Amino acid sequence: VQLVESGGGLVQPGGSLRLSCQASGFTFSTYNMRWYRQAPGKERELVATISNFAGATNYADSVKGRFTISRDNAKKMVYLQMNNLKPEDTAVYYCGALNAINDYWGQGTQVTVSS
Repeated sequence: VQLVESGGGLVQPGGSLRLSCQASGFTFSTYNMRWYRQAPGKERELVATISNFAGATNYADSVKGRFTISRDNAKKMVYLQMNNLKPEDTAVYYCGALNAINDYWGQGTQVTVSS
């Protein structure tokens, strides 16, 4: 089982980034997918979720209207489009896959929002 995040980096406030997560080793389409983030000295925060088949989405209040989660079951990919980024969005972003039995995690990708 692997979840590999990419797309992080340094961006100025107001800028955009698109994070990607490539999944392998499990039946991707049957898992609910999510993005978490963790900033230094802070607890892990659930940012966005997308359900397995219907693709229903949910977002943390802190990112509503700015972030969009999506998935491509054929490619086994999940994405997080992040717009109007703020310094408080700086964190390591993790991709997660969850079903009733398993809870898988990626290694994370750093996002830094700074001028």
